[in-house]
Amino acid sequence: MLGVAVRGRRWQSMARGLAVGALFTSYMVVLYCLSTSAIKQNVRVALSCSHPRLGHNTTNTSHSRTGLSGECVPKMDIMFMKTHKTASSTLLNILFRFGEKHRLDFAFPDGRNDFFYPSPFLSSQVKNYQPGACFNIVCNHMRFNVHEVAKLLPADAAYITILRDPAELFESSYHYYHWAVPLTWGISGDEKLTTFLRDPGSYYTPESYNSFYLRNLLFFDFGLDNNLEPDHPLVERGIQALSKQFQLVLMAEYFEESLILLKETLCWAMDDLLFFKLNVRKNSSVSRLTPELRAKALKWNGADWRLYQHFNTTFWAKVEAYGRSRMEKDVRELKRKNAEMAAICIEGGVAVDARMIWDRDLIPWQPVGQSSILGYNLRKNIDPKYRELCRKMLTPEIQYMSELGVNLWLTHLWGWLKDTIS
Repeated sequence: MLGVAVRGRRWQSMARGLAVGALFTSYMVVLYCLSTSAIKQNVRVALSCSHPRLGHNTTNTSHSRTGLSGECVPKMDIMFMKTHKTASSTLLNILFRFGEKHRLDFAFPDGRNDFFYPSPFLSSQVKNYQPGACFNIVCNHMRFNVHEVAKLLPADAAYITILRDPAELFESSYHYYHWAVPLTWGISGDEKLTTFLRDPGSYYTPESYNSFYLRNLLFFDFGLDNNLEPDHPLVERGIQALSKQFQLVLMAEYFEESLILLKETLCWAMDDLLFFKLNVRKNSSVSRLTPELRAKALKWNGADWRLYQHFNTTFWAKVEAYGRSRMEKDVRELKRKNAEMAAICIEGGVAVDARMIWDRDLIPWQPVGQSSILGYNLRKNIDPKYRELCRKMLTPEIQYMSELGVNLWLTHLWGWLKDTIS
């Protein structure tokens, strides 16, 4: 009888998985048709937004600019290439707050929270885009297309992005997106990630739907071929092209140090860098990689590993140029300020399970069938001078974009469907 019951549960689980998969696939097909239609309807021959802002230095370098009197002028024109599963949501919140504070113009998607990813970015995907129009900040998920992005920003805009150790990124991506990747649905057992990594060639085909989530996701996000072997000449060529394009590449593992370099590059103030970690998974959902699995993950994501190693080297060269002792001092100051804000803003001072968040507007987006992303409760009786800042620092991406006036009807439609089948 026990065996019959176990088999019954297995069949129920498989049936539920197939139903979820069918609904998800149907939704994505509809979404693809809608997005493709929207792109076709809005394609225009765009003029190049190539002029610098009035009064700005036209030299596109990684150094902060100076005004007429020699003082440092905060950089307002920014392209943030938001990569997946790299602490980019936390950085996005910083950019949203900076943009609001200075009344900057964001180039936002229309109808959803990304630029029709995974399709290559087109300037026509921007809400209310008109040929020749210039924006201050581009920062939502896209598949990078430098020529199309350049149409939206002045020639002296700062290009920044963030990377994460490819083994840890692969683990996070596998956990978060596996319901969206049919390649993983046939893997049985509780250790699906382990099974995949021990023989990825048995489960992976480049042409399969959403397969890019399973290999060299960083390379794919940057608009490059994610199926190249690491020793292919195009890998090095792509890395060198990105080196010339991006003034600063941050490292998720050294987030505070990265923000200090961002402050130096953009001539921002320390208070502009305040943050709480957003879109963080609870520990119980994280698969700890053994040395064997880590080595396999890095080998499987070899192009991303070369990309990461290159920019890790340039990152620490920038830290050395900034000064180690100076960096340590500034990191301590940033951590102190963040700790102060946590005590002021966060009930209990720590992130909690999404099901324990009182305010629905502060509940983060969850992957299909799970509640693994933590969020925060806003403290009651906050000093009025901190109330607005606290709330904005705790607001997840989707809700913040809605507050900034973006109509996210496609995102909300998928959210409703996701919650219905979970």
